[in-house]
Amino acid sequence: MVNQLNNKDLHHVVIVGGGFGGLYAAQKLANAPVKVTLIDKRNFHVFQPLLYQVATGGLSPADISSPLRSLLSKNKNTEVLMGEVMDIDPDQQTVQLRYREIKYDSLILATGVTHQYFGNDWEGKAPGLKTIENALEIRRRVFIAFEAAEKEPNPQRRKDWLTFVLVGAGPAGVELAGALAELAHGTLKEDFRNIDTSQAEIILLQSPDRILPVYPPHLSAKAQKSLEKLGVTVKTGVRVTDIRGQIVTYREGNQLEQIQARTILWTAGMKASPIANILAERTDAQLDKAGRVIVEPHFNLAKYPNIFVIGDLAHYEDQEGNLLPGIAPVAMQEGEYVARYIRNGIQHRPLSPFKYVDWGNLAVIGKHQAVVDMGWLKLSGFMAWFVWLFIHVFYLLEFDNKLIVMIQWAWSYFTESKGARLITTPGKDPEIRLEDDHETVIYQASLQQDLQKVASEVAIVNSQKGSEDNVSNLSST
Repeated sequence: MVNQLNNKDLHHVVIVGGGFGGLYAAQKLANAPVKVTLIDKRNFHVFQPLLYQVATGGLSPADISSPLRSLLSKNKNTEVLMGEVMDIDPDQQTVQLRYREIKYDSLILATGVTHQYFGNDWEGKAPGLKTIENALEIRRRVFIAFEAAEKEPNPQRRKDWLTFVLVGAGPAGVELAGALAELAHGTLKEDFRNIDTSQAEIILLQSPDRILPVYPPHLSAKAQKSLEKLGVTVKTGVRVTDIRGQIVTYREGNQLEQIQARTILWTAGMKASPIANILAERTDAQLDKAGRVIVEPHFNLAKYPNIFVIGDLAHYEDQEGNLLPGIAPVAMQEGEYVARYIRNGIQHRPLSPFKYVDWGNLAVIGKHQAVVDMGWLKLSGFMAWFVWLFIHVFYLLEFDNKLIVMIQWAWSYFTESKGARLITTPGKDPEIRLEDDHETVIYQASLQQDLQKVASEVAIVNSQKGSEDNVSNLSST
């Protein structure tokens, strides 16, 4: 193995990112006449579609994760390095890690996306859900909220602890909201003595006029009805304008509204990882508004055909001009295609253009409820939930993960129990701080002043807009 990896005559493929795209590319190159180096900041692959289950205590992190070395141990032409790429030199064909430099013949970048807060400093106030670390932080906040409410004597502050606001109603937001509702209104209802967890409010805010906007309207409507049946309050056509302390301010039409909540979660926008900016600087690659790299038909860069960008990091339009979505099946197919393209290029064999096979979209809304859109097949309710269940277990990468998850889900199905309801804070004991009444009065007074200031600014803007409209109307007459 060592001799093969050190063979300088082999074409060296460096893959950055061990998500779906990078992993599937590495696996497809297992028997190709190349040397492969996979680099990732973490030593494991995570099955992102099930992160919300970790965030709500349904599964443990290890249930949806697999060590990269284990997944690629049979690929004798592959080495795995845990590290972070700091820079790329496309002319010298090197990637710079913190501790070493690695040369490549072909470079595949599959580093995915991170959260997009649209220029606002809200990450510490409203964590997103893209990594295991994010899921554990959300889990910590959710269960601390219930524990704090249990010992909170002030009714208003107890209500604030039992209010959960989620911003963004794509698949992640819908699934997380449904899981939180089942947790509060089902799993935990017998576990506390001083609070009624079924009184918890789960509020889902969505800027577009319907949830799950990539789904057909009738499936979006069914999904919203299922969420509301679980006790989730869904507000569409609203835009969050501020998150300050425990106050979420949002605009509905010309009105500003506020929600007091101790737990605020972000499942809205996404932006490309920082490596996209490095590429733009080093290779003159073009980026779209979300920071994704605009690629050629074979996923390579226009000026550097041996650099490929796949998965969520890539802006790729199909033959009809439709932008491929940032979902796992897209990344899987792109990873396999680029691997074949590199292999065929070495062997001087042609390869047909990439064509994405759309497997459809799936979202679960609690036990028994889901929506499935496969184009030719559109389902909702129990059958959709069963299809969702089968597909997610099937695509878990290791057999022991499949078995554990199936057992956990079966146990949860019949008992409504979630066994991973742990509060963990790395490096220190979990802490729940309850402020006194004096602190609360001062804080709320300050927030009221801020709200009045914002409302005044909105009134000025609306007044100016009205004047402009009047001028426009007079001009047209």
